[in-house]
Amino acid sequence: MFDLDRFQEIWITITHNKSRSVLTAFGVFWGMFMLVAMVGAGVALERGISSQVEGFATNSCFIWENRTSEPYKGFRKGRQWEMRNRDIVLLQQNVPELQYIAPVIFGGNSENNVLRDDKSGAFNIKGNYPSYNDIDNQKIVKGRYINDIDIAEKRKVCVIGERVYEVMFPHNEDPLGKNIQVNGIYFTVIGVTRSTTNINIGGDSQETVVLPFTTMQQAFNMGDRVHFLAITAQPGIKVKVVEEKVKAVLKQAHDISPDDKTAVGGMNIEDQFTMFLYLGIGIASLIWIVGTGTLLAGAVGVSNIMLVTVKERTREIGIRRALGATPSNIVGQILTESVVLTMLAGVTGLMLGVGLLSLIGKMLEQSDGMFKDPQISFGVGVGALVILVVIGALAGFIPANRAMKIKPIEAIREE
Repeated sequence: MFDLDRFQEIWITITHNKSRSVLTAFGVFWGMFMLVAMVGAGVALERGISSQVEGFATNSCFIWENRTSEPYKGFRKGRQWEMRNRDIVLLQQNVPELQYIAPVIFGGNSENNVLRDDKSGAFNIKGNYPSYNDIDNQKIVKGRYINDIDIAEKRKVCVIGERVYEVMFPHNEDPLGKNIQVNGIYFTVIGVTRSTTNINIGGDSQETVVLPFTTMQQAFNMGDRVHFLAITAQPGIKVKVVEEKVKAVLKQAHDISPDDKTAVGGMNIEDQFTMFLYLGIGIASLIWIVGTGTLLAGAVGVSNIMLVTVKERTREIGIRRALGATPSNIVGQILTESVVLTMLAGVTGLMLGVGLLSLIGKMLEQSDGMFKDPQISFGVGVGALVILVVIGALAGFIPANRAMKIKPIEAIREE
């Protein structure tokens, strides 16, 4: 039950030592404010990084060819080898841990390589399989993505990025079914895509024209050439396992030394995501250590002012003891004063910190940078308040223990 008289007594005590209380409470206020601000910044960084890779398969890796670095089976060091269509079938047969495998070929972005009437632009040209969209997911703004029938029939269709659409169709004209010229050959637009990630493989997706893989090979006389492989692992399988098996199969198929570390290039996205995860954990841990340390420093100040308060009120405490106040009453009063002072300062810092994060969040709404939507969760707020109560109680423990040891007779004689 709320004791109004006790609260008034505590408030009078705090206001009586107003100047000291304000200076001491500022340490707790600043500690809580900094804790909230740093946690919010950490959350903003984590969300910003997540937004950069949103829609990208975390269990994926990418494989490409490099020159050999070791001689093998009569071949000299520095030999250039090439991936072919048959490698796709070979990998599907020999690496059961594969979930998706999407070969990619690139057509470059020479000047004015994409034309429509009097519109022109230099854009990236890629040949993809439908499964590539399961790895680097693109949001379909209009129409559809390439499908298996497009691949099988080698249809002359294309999917264009949003920036290509804006240049080729400047007045919001419906692009579906319209023709554009890509490197001198006409293709029918079947879809418009928007990137959901800032990871760009082979150029910005917004500025890319995607053709069916088989169509691009045939239309531009590329034979059975493959420039790049995008691969994902089956659920529960480490991408590292798949990557190593894929490299081993390709080395064997192309007479490359098993010990050659550079001939088959690769990038493991799972490793990158794991690095970001550990970075986030490290930043969060550092934030809580620094923030809690700052709060504890404020608690030391609260403890000091409560010690001064106990010394100044020695005579009062002695009189209360003589009138029948028990040690628990005295200890309870000192602890309550310490907790109230700490909570007042801490809650003020919490409110101002949340307000600042909200203001910064509104300023970053239109931003596409590494910080996004800074805020703290309800659980973090409750946890911070619990820490405040604990710190307030610890700050009042030594002064309360000293007050409890004051003997009534000696206290009354105190001047």
